[in-house]
Amino acid sequence: MPDALFADPRLAPLYDAFDGDRDDLAAYVAIAGELGADRVLDVGCGTGSLAVPLADGGRTVVGVDPAWASLDIARSKDPAGRVTWVHGDARLMAGPAFSTAVPRAAFDLAVMAGNVAQVFLTDDDWARTLRCVHAALRPGGHLVFETRRPERRAWEEWAADTAPVTLDVPGIGPVERRLEVTDVRLPLVSFRYGYRFPADGAVLTSDSTLRFRDRDEVETSLADGGYRVLDVRQAPDRPGREFVFIAERT
Repeated sequence: MPDALFADPRLAPLYDAFDGDRDDLAAYVAIAGELGADRVLDVGCGTGSLAVPLADGGRTVVGVDPAWASLDIARSKDPAGRVTWVHGDARLMAGPAFSTAVPRAAFDLAVMAGNVAQVFLTDDDWARTLRCVHAALRPGGHLVFETRRPERRAWEEWAADTAPVTLDVPGIGPVERRLEVTDVRLPLVSFRYGYRFPADGAVLTSDSTLRFRDRDEVETSLADGGYRVLDVRQAPDRPGREFVFIAERT
C-alpha cells in the first residue's frame, strides 16, 4: 500500500508544495538525453514531476504508480495527455493488463527517482521489481535510479530537524508539517510526517519506511537481476550522499 502522503487525496497535493522545485530531476532528463532514450518508463511516477519534463522533450513516457491521488495530480499537469498514466506497481508490469497497453521489452529507459528504489523493503520485493523492469526494457535498455548512501546516516539529520515548517499552499491555505524519525532498525528506517491544517484543526499523518542498501548490495542485486552496471554517479543535489546507478539490461 502506498504511504498516505501519496494516496490520501488531502495529503497528495502537499507533496509538490513541500518538495519545492525538484531541480534534482533535471539530471534524469539529461541522462535520458545522454542515453538517447525515446521511450521511458517512470516507475513510481507519483505526481508526474519527472514524467512530464521527460515528455516535454518529445519522448514517449509511461508513468506507473500505485497511488490514485498522486496520479490525479499528475494528470492535471498533463492536460494534453502526452503521458500514459498507469495505476499499479512494478508487479503489474509483468501482468497481461500492462502488456496489453504497453508491449513488453518496449522501453529504452526505466527510471526510479527520489526514494522509489528504497521503498522495496525485502530482498524478494526488490528482486521482483528488478525482474519486472527488466521485462519492460528492450535488450540493451537502461535502468537509472538513486539510493541514499547508508554510511551518511541521513536519518540522524532527519531526527535533529524537529522544527515545524509552515507553507501557504495554493487552494488549501496554511499547512504545518513536522518530521519525526520513529524507528531505526538498519537497514530499515521509519519516519512520520505530521500535517496540521489550521483552517479546520485537522491533523493527518503519513508513515514511511525506507531500506538502506550499500553499493555492493545494490550492484549484486543488479547482476542477479540481469543488469550490467555501467556507471555510479553522485546525485547533483546531494553530492556524496547518494548513489545514482546507471545499469544496462543484459
